[in-house]
Amino acid sequence: MQRRDALRLLASLPVFAGFSTKALAEEWDSILEQAKGQTVYWHAWGGDPKINDFITWIGDTAMERHGVSLEHVKLASTADAVARVLAEQQAGQTTGGAVDLIWINGENFAAMKAQGLLFGPFAETLPNWPLVDTVGKPATVTDFTLPTGGYESPWAMAQLVFEYDTARLASPPTTLAALADWAIANPGRFTYPQPPDYLGTTFLKQVAYGVMADPTLLQSPVDEAAYDTQTAPLWAFLDRLHPALWREAKAFPQNEPALGQLLADGEVDIAFAFNPGRASAEIAAGTLPDTVRTFVLDGGTIGNASFVAIPFNAAHQAGAMVMANLILDPEVQARAQDPAILGFQTVLNIPALATEDRARFDALELGIATLSPADLGPVLLEPHASWMTRIAQDWAARYGVAQ
Repeated sequence: MQRRDALRLLASLPVFAGFSTKALAEEWDSILEQAKGQTVYWHAWGGDPKINDFITWIGDTAMERHGVSLEHVKLASTADAVARVLAEQQAGQTTGGAVDLIWINGENFAAMKAQGLLFGPFAETLPNWPLVDTVGKPATVTDFTLPTGGYESPWAMAQLVFEYDTARLASPPTTLAALADWAIANPGRFTYPQPPDYLGTTFLKQVAYGVMADPTLLQSPVDEAAYDTQTAPLWAFLDRLHPALWREAKAFPQNEPALGQLLADGEVDIAFAFNPGRASAEIAAGTLPDTVRTFVLDGGTIGNASFVAIPFNAAHQAGAMVMANLILDPEVQARAQDPAILGFQTVLNIPALATEDRARFDALELGIATLSPADLGPVLLEPHASWMTRIAQDWAARYGVAQ
């Protein structure tokens, strides 16, 4: 999309009522000028080499286009960056913070917003913001039931998909009950990452959706008085399932890569991921056999968006905004969706893109294991963040085991 067209779209948004495209252009030019020469410290999970390579590519592109450097601070947990910003706030450090940009969502975003740790709102002022599909993909503006309010900018869509090897399993179970029955009939061939790993807790939330008498309760904060009764079916489901899991649930894979490795090694027959394109990307990389396919459960699977946010005291806020805007560039989004790179789903409204930008996505081969958008089925919204915290704590108390 041409800069002029993007600014025209931006000027049409209610938030910029009364602003001319010229004024918006001058404002953004000022940010670009401030950002030039800055080094943005992006604190992001560093557990996947493909994602690390992609972030390196974004840094190279930012330097080439805008003269902004990027340092990827690789995290084991987003909570580490949140804790650092909180410590700086408590020490009275209101400027010059160590964290410029955070890959974030869910309870970490809720915690930072509640404690006044975020800069903004900024997302809706980005020139590429009008390209985001906020209507068709409401998770781009709602993070675990909490409106983002412009305090974080989306960069990738995610939805839970299950992976299986057709060479070992001809017809996978497509309901939660059928999955449990299959696992019990095939002991040791299924497992899930150990909570509080995000994928492990996502599986627990998917189970909660499937077994709670009223799953709409998940969209509200936990009601402590009713919690035990509401979650009893979840624990009953897991109590029945666990003896049939890989290593009889005496050990669990640590995270998504570890679970994927079990599938690649033939130790389990069904795995799952939060990236619908992961299996195709791994097939392209030669780490999964080309007989692997994906499926979703009847009735839908949990989906959400990944975001970037800027701390209130970031040393390089202008550079961080430039980086957030670059991530929404159609070229960057199409590269992220390429299964040979990441296989992430885009946050953009593809039908509304300029012809040359739509062509970038049309040219992508999504891969033999990637479901079409129609086949992905309904997206179940993430529960309120309090559910993830409470269920993960109870899981550890009930089943906590060594890695």
